[in-house]
Amino acid sequence: MLDSLHRGICRANRAIALLLGLALVIMTLIILCEVVMRKLSLGGLNLSEEISGYLMAAMSSWGLACALVERAHVRIDVIRQKLRAGGQVFLDLLAMIVTNGVVLLIVVKCWPVLEKTIQRGSTANTPLETPMWIPQGLWFAGWAWFLLTTTVLSLLGIAWLARAQRAPLDAALGMGSELET
Repeated sequence: MLDSLHRGICRANRAIALLLGLALVIMTLIILCEVVMRKLSLGGLNLSEEISGYLMAAMSSWGLACALVERAHVRIDVIRQKLRAGGQVFLDLLAMIVTNGVVLLIVVKCWPVLEKTIQRGSTANTPLETPMWIPQGLWFAGWAWFLLTTTVLSLLGIAWLARAQRAPLDAALGMGSELET
């Protein structure tokens, strides 16, 4: 069951990464169209700057969880490499739990920003007059997804540690290295 939960969270994050990549390709095409329209003196809608800013904010928060399950975040392993297996597992699990705590704090602090935007009905001071709850909601949802991912991985790590299953714990939370490839 633990392994299937881990595979599920990884699959979900890979699907999200594909959607983020597709959104980036679409945004690139929109920017390209605006550049071509300006070059041909056809004018342009001048929407790409605003939309791409919203997209980058959403992609950054959603992409954090994707990078986490792929073990793509930067970690310094100078101390970890000098430890035995038990110490490495402890540091890996500690790093995930601390990450979970930091992300929880971020989500708790992000919510009032979105809540105030919704209450005030804030809109962007741009030609689109975008209701700000839309980009902020996407941004917040990405942080919430990152929190869910870190929570699941932390709990899985604790369960694997309790069962003395080092291999799945290391595969999910470990550093990975050039030696593994």
